[in-house]
Amino acid sequence: MSGPKRPPLEDRSATMLACVRAAGLKLTPQRMAIVRELAADPTHPTAQELFERLRPALPTMSFATVYNTLATLAEAGLCAALSLSPGASRFDPNMRAHYHAVCDRCGMVRDVPAATPAASEPAHAPAISAVPGFQVRAVERIYRGLCADCAREAQKAPPPRRVPGPRPAASPARG
Repeated sequence: MSGPKRPPLEDRSATMLACVRAAGLKLTPQRMAIVRELAADPTHPTAQELFERLRPALPTMSFATVYNTLATLAEAGLCAALSLSPGASRFDPNMRAHYHAVCDRCGMVRDVPAATPAASEPAHAPAISAVPGFQVRAVERIYRGLCADCAREAQKAPPPRRVPGPRPAASPARG
């Protein structure tokens, strides 16, 4: 099953920058660099990862600028802040209906196309009806397991050694 094709990265970046302008947000050099880096990254980076990547080109930019820009983009609906695994939030520039694959070992996150464009609607209807009055904002599906690299590493690794535990105490003899 194949979902809609993702636009080329340069188109995605240009689209995101146009949306930033349309949302009335200023396009500072720092904000433009953050948007371009986020749009080009399929890994759903953290604010810290983006900051470290952009620091060589923008040495005067602070971590707060990166974090605040990402929060502003999320508030404007131009990206989503995700808590998919322990640790910092990850930021997803893909605002189309989709799911996520998360590696239990390395934390890698990748988009998984949704089966239908309206995948967030009908599937939840029967289950959520058990919670009267609840208004659904979003439906998330997360596939957890091992990415290809971690699965290969797991196959190479020797099985864990069993450490013998204490032997049960012998029962006293009855006579």
